[in-house]
Amino acid sequence: MYKLYCRTFQRVLKLGTYFIPWRTPKLLEGEKSLGQLPRLIKYQGINNVLIVTDKGISSLGLMNSLLKGLEDVDIKYSVYDEIVPNPTIDNIEEALKLYHNNKCKGIIAFGGGSPMDCAKGVGARIARPHKKIPQMKGLFKVLKKIPPLFAIPTTAGTGSEATIAAVITNQETHEKYAINDLVLIPKYAVLDPALTVGLPPHITSTTGLDALTHAVESYIGRSNTRETKELSRKAVNLIFDNLFEAYSNGTNLVARENMQKASFYAGIAFTRAYVGYVHALAHPLGGFYGTPHGLANAVILPYVLEYYGEPAHKPLAELADLIGISEKTDTAEEKALKFIDAIKKLNQSMEIPETICGIMEKDIPTMSDRAFKEANPLYPVPRILSREDLIKLYDLIRVKR
Repeated sequence: MYKLYCRTFQRVLKLGTYFIPWRTPKLLEGEKSLGQLPRLIKYQGINNVLIVTDKGISSLGLMNSLLKGLEDVDIKYSVYDEIVPNPTIDNIEEALKLYHNNKCKGIIAFGGGSPMDCAKGVGARIARPHKKIPQMKGLFKVLKKIPPLFAIPTTAGTGSEATIAAVITNQETHEKYAINDLVLIPKYAVLDPALTVGLPPHITSTTGLDALTHAVESYIGRSNTRETKELSRKAVNLIFDNLFEAYSNGTNLVARENMQKASFYAGIAFTRAYVGYVHALAHPLGGFYGTPHGLANAVILPYVLEYYGEPAHKPLAELADLIGISEKTDTAEEKALKFIDAIKKLNQSMEIPETICGIMEKDIPTMSDRAFKEANPLYPVPRILSREDLIKLYDLIRVKR
């Protein structure tokens, strides 16, 4: 009966998505495209912005050209760079205070998924000043225009520059959840591959596999459309063709640019077709232990795809055909297993571990309950899992002592 409820909920939601006014950010693309942004902001009539980033980016000087460009066109700016890897409610409130104190009129998110999630959270709080972040958890709780948001990703993975989601951590309860609303889609996104050249290899690999997780989960789910399937296929192709090259030869701008495109395509796909149990299991790991989201997804992905079994074989077989690792004589199951094995080999080639350290057995029931509530009934997964199934998956991915 519960599974019937979940499937009914998902079908109704999928029908509703055909009437949602989806939009994508306007893009500035290619090497040195960041240099175009200050004048574009000025053209929008904005003369004072809040920049949301992290200490690593500000200390490396990655924003220097942007800051100079803003100064050249007389745009004032304030920088909030206290973001932690899994942005917290406190981060949002601190950045919000800076926005108001300096009378800013727009927001620039500069960095990976964490600065973008925080910037979106700030926008939501500005739009809904009488609502706290926990009150906006879930679907369409903002519904009011946020200040103009400009997203500048420095990683190729989260796709947050294209999505409706802001993933926030409640530092008091260790809960990690998403605010989802169309108004959170950035107005503009800058895909400048030069900004990703300095990424350490381990961040290149884990963020790239985050993008792969988005593409695969949206593709194998039951709410995909012709458009989202095509975007997922493009992303999967680009990732298998370019991720290892970007990881092993970080200065290859073609590989970097292709990974940015893959992340963007996958971001659009999953924001419309949703994700699955990989994300549901990964979020509590971020909330409890601060596990980087890309790393959690990379480790969990093969386990969940195997656990789905037969319901996932057909779409996974299609992806195996797509990347050219199957034979005509293979069954759908054989092709699916080859695709899962290709993910495992990609992980191994980039030294991503098979398990995650630090998961405490006492935390698993609470994490499983939170993963269950996140996924059901929302995520249109190939197979609906129980809390007991999720406990088994956590047990598979944790390092046994």
